[in-house]
Amino acid sequence: MQIGPHNIETPVILAPMAGVTDKPFRQLCKRMGAGLAVSEMTISDPRFWDTAKSRHRMNHDGEPAPISVQIAGTDPTQLAHAARHNVEHGAQIIDINMGCPAKKVCNVWAGSALMRDEKLVAQILMAVVAAVPVPVTLKIRTGWNAENRNAPRIAQLAEDCGIQALTVHGRTREQHYNGLAEHETVAAIKAQIRIPVIANGDIDSPQKAHEVLQKTGCDAVMVGRAAQGRPWIFREIAHFLANGECLPEPSLLEVRDVLLGHLDALHSFYGEEMGVRIARKHLGWYAKDRPENAAFRAVVNQATDAHTQQRLTREYFDSLLDLPQNH
Repeated sequence: MQIGPHNIETPVILAPMAGVTDKPFRQLCKRMGAGLAVSEMTISDPRFWDTAKSRHRMNHDGEPAPISVQIAGTDPTQLAHAARHNVEHGAQIIDINMGCPAKKVCNVWAGSALMRDEKLVAQILMAVVAAVPVPVTLKIRTGWNAENRNAPRIAQLAEDCGIQALTVHGRTREQHYNGLAEHETVAAIKAQIRIPVIANGDIDSPQKAHEVLQKTGCDAVMVGRAAQGRPWIFREIAHFLANGECLPEPSLLEVRDVLLGHLDALHSFYGEEMGVRIARKHLGWYAKDRPENAAFRAVVNQATDAHTQQRLTREYFDSLLDLPQNH
């Protein structure tokens, strides 16, 4: 799949998720086979750019190309300024958020709420495309609600305005993440426009990724919540799409080493106190579908410093692997 000058060799993309797809997680998912990893949403209002949260979100030092940054807002001029600012800070692709269903975003007419105003959508797309020399992509939902599935019209607007790839989440804003994603609308959009289309929603296994690509004719799939605690899902999907066979589940030893590496990256990126706190949710996601969930969380949640968090995680896995404990 081609997005401007960037060839996305593997058709599996990490979705932007607020509070999740920070630089350590994006880098991990790329190492695990993601062809592209989109940053968590950056607000377009410049008053918030100098906060610690925004500085972390705009940090792309050492990140492998192409670097895709998602921006959110409602004002075309402000979004154009945000796009330029992020390109100056390393963004090589700008993604516009018109898919987020969160109330705090939609209540200010950002995210998927923008789909209710197609004239404003066009103004935003034209302003951002004109503002930056890098490709601009767009993420949308199928519509505002079941009675207003206007994604095909917005998809055509996007192509006409110079958007270079479109991601469609197969739910309306009203559905949030409830019910099943429907990909019939996504298939209709793919048949209608020439730019690459990426299918998003309920892509939680290699088989599902293959099914959705076959059903929609899309150029790639985007994985969101299914990657939380399972970053290896990208290589599993990529392998299945290329070879038609399932990779074995990662061994406990590999999972231990992946987690320890992720912890180290979080501690380095955020500093010890914040890194330990943020790491807890990743450790919880890893454990949520495993028989050792409760015991593992009880152990690692004791940690209040980086060394202890690393040590308890290693010791817990080593006990499952029956390996000697090293203190």
